[in-house]
Amino acid sequence: MNMTRPMSSALRTTQASFTAAAGWIAARWRNSRPFRWATVLLASAFLLFSVGWAVLARDLPDARMLLSYQPALPTVVRGIDGEIVHRFERERRVQLRYDDLPPELIEAFLAAEDRTFFSHGGIDLAGLTKAVIDYTSKLGSGERAVGGSTITQQVAKNILLSNEYSVTRKLKEMILARRIESVLTKEQILELYLNEIALGRRAFGVQAAARAYFDKDVDELDLPQMAFLAILPKAPETYSRERYSDRALARRNAVLGLMASNGFVTEAEARAAQARPLGLIQERPRERSADAGYFFEEVRRELIGRFGEVAEDGPNSVYAGGLWVRTSLDTELQDAARDALRAGLLRYHGGRGYAGPVSTLDPANGDLVAQLASANLGISYRDWRVAVVTQAGPTPAIAFANGRTGALAAGQAAVRAGDVVVVSPQGAGFRLQGVPEVSGGFLAEQPYYGRVLAMQGGFDSRLGDFNRATQAARQPGSTIKPFVYATGLDHGFTPASEVPDQTFCFYQGAGLGEKCFRNFGGEGGGVHTMRWGLEQSRNLMTVHIANDAGMQNVVGTIRNLGIGDYQPYPAFALGAGDTTVLRMVNAYAALVNHGRLNPPTVIDFVQDRNGKVIWRSDSRECRGCNMAQWDGKPMPRFGLRGRQVLDARTAYQVVHMLEGVIERGTATVLRDLDLPLFGKTGTTNGPTNVWFVGGNKDIVAGVYLGFDQPRNMGGWVQGGRVAAPIFKEFVQKTRDHWTREPIVAPPGVQMVRIDRRSGRRVFDAWPTDEPQAAVIWEAFKPDTEPPVATRQSQVAARREELLSLIRLAHSGGSAAAPRVPAGRETADTEDFVQEQGGLY
Repeated sequence: MNMTRPMSSALRTTQASFTAAAGWIAARWRNSRPFRWATVLLASAFLLFSVGWAVLARDLPDARMLLSYQPALPTVVRGIDGEIVHRFERERRVQLRYDDLPPELIEAFLAAEDRTFFSHGGIDLAGLTKAVIDYTSKLGSGERAVGGSTITQQVAKNILLSNEYSVTRKLKEMILARRIESVLTKEQILELYLNEIALGRRAFGVQAAARAYFDKDVDELDLPQMAFLAILPKAPETYSRERYSDRALARRNAVLGLMASNGFVTEAEARAAQARPLGLIQERPRERSADAGYFFEEVRRELIGRFGEVAEDGPNSVYAGGLWVRTSLDTELQDAARDALRAGLLRYHGGRGYAGPVSTLDPANGDLVAQLASANLGISYRDWRVAVVTQAGPTPAIAFANGRTGALAAGQAAVRAGDVVVVSPQGAGFRLQGVPEVSGGFLAEQPYYGRVLAMQGGFDSRLGDFNRATQAARQPGSTIKPFVYATGLDHGFTPASEVPDQTFCFYQGAGLGEKCFRNFGGEGGGVHTMRWGLEQSRNLMTVHIANDAGMQNVVGTIRNLGIGDYQPYPAFALGAGDTTVLRMVNAYAALVNHGRLNPPTVIDFVQDRNGKVIWRSDSRECRGCNMAQWDGKPMPRFGLRGRQVLDARTAYQVVHMLEGVIERGTATVLRDLDLPLFGKTGTTNGPTNVWFVGGNKDIVAGVYLGFDQPRNMGGWVQGGRVAAPIFKEFVQKTRDHWTREPIVAPPGVQMVRIDRRSGRRVFDAWPTDEPQAAVIWEAFKPDTEPPVATRQSQVAARREELLSLIRLAHSGGSAAAPRVPAGRETADTEDFVQEQGGLY
């Protein structure tokens, strides 16, 4: 049986055609030399193309990585109210979804860059051919040929390749474009392109560019503005400059014409848009008015320490991770802190005028204007500006960082070329302004949470980032005394204890001899209450308390409150050890927070680019907060913040005494604020530093003034005269932030009436609102109040007098009845005697 199937007619026809073609090729190969050469060249070209393609494609990145690509995004900083107050960015960039992009904006870019985008497969053959011809014609001329790249090719170049100008890069770009088209949709490619493209003014992507050129979001742009953004990819540094506005206008109008010819807009719409001016803003406005450079630098340092600076440091880096940071910055308090500190510095500076250059540049290093621009110095105060002296002389020439020039008015202080000075307009020229040489720091904190609300580390952060609120180590002077007194209260003293205000000497050893302490001004003598000693800031009383309580205990208290780690020498009880404004404010915050110390924070929490919280300062757990349903038990509560570093009763006693510093002590300049405040002034030897630290239950703030290289500030300078008024101005500017509620005592505190001067208990008088009232309420721990026996003889005599009158009345005598206070006429006489201190 024949098992062979008959061959189909189609197959026979194909086989015959192949045989005929092979025969024709063989015949031509044998008989035609040109045919042989052409065949060899074609095969060689194909082989070379295949090898080249394989070599170029071998090390190319995987296009699939674009599916999870995340562009470098800036870190956005929000204030305590949630509003954006700052960005940490080296490139302006905001990522949008495709659905957020206006259709007209997309059409403008398609008309300008790639009108066949939705029809080609990654490569536009017509555009490529034109680019090859242009490249060939310009070969060797040094001119750059037109690119001919599609939007897909530009995505490949911008994200996956370098910006190298070469045929090799162009070939790689084409290979990647084909791969990208097989991985991403057209919409995904456009989304990447419009978020990544460089558009000048450090703006990357259309949203950042819309803000940079028009101070609008993309959905607020009109048609001519969208067309302008579409021309920028070709030459962003040209079209964005004012002197090339004619070129930009012509190119924008050409794009509008292309949009009309492609059917994206009507001819009438295009003509109306072409008649409009460019309307570019010259400079992007600041997002908020708060001047918080010192605060933001603290935030930046902490973020870099936790997450890194650049993309190579991790996915959540400061300048690429797209973090959202909620801070504790209160912009109203920050503005007030800045203004109050500046005003205090200028008051001390007085009429001294120009105090010397804020910096110095070397003319030998090249263009002074370029050096000034790269130094990034500035000032934000009134109409003051930073300039560099470019030429000395009777009317010195100056220049600003933007290249503009001017001249100083004649007759001013001598300056030299390279001096960086602060000037303000005067007539047709400029005059020198005196930035105070003295400096200082100011910081405000929320006691219960430890959140830093405001921070000013000098006159202006643009003149230098050294933060005197957190980095300047200074002697705190008498602001350390409350912690010495707190140690005394924990070791047997009470606010009513009598302490000698007398010279205190001790032997320091054979090498140092005897050391004697005296009060500021040299006065002293007698014995006074502990309260009086703190209110009047008596050095001798402080040293006596420190000695009796033990210097080891004093420095232990200071260390526990985070102020500093000192040796147990008496000088440290008077503020000889170095500390910072931040540490002092945080320690005072612990006092009003009933002895609980919270670490000071500038960041509340940090979210990644997707909104997930990746760090928060409040690490307390709330057990049961996420239960599926209520279990009938009490509502879950967070535990207390911070750690207990001081007896709550001791802390309140100190605060209560510090209220007296405001009422009748060294800070009476604050009394007319008429608020429940506590605080302490400080003046160091010289004086070289002056301080005030204080506040209420909601805000504690501190300030110091001094020279960066410590020197005598003048004999008239004291904390109450120079530092406390700065705090006062801060409170006056932020009055709505300050409560009138009193500071509340913790459990276990007894409020007892005492004589303010003697510390003895009072039974027949009541405290008043007068600052100098003889009788006051004083805070005591249980069983430490002055005993009743302190008036034993007086009470006994009064008792006998009353008893004799009672006996006489009972026997029918006519003696006058005892005097009973008004409103108590019906009270039992025996109760009245007991109330007056009787010992029935």
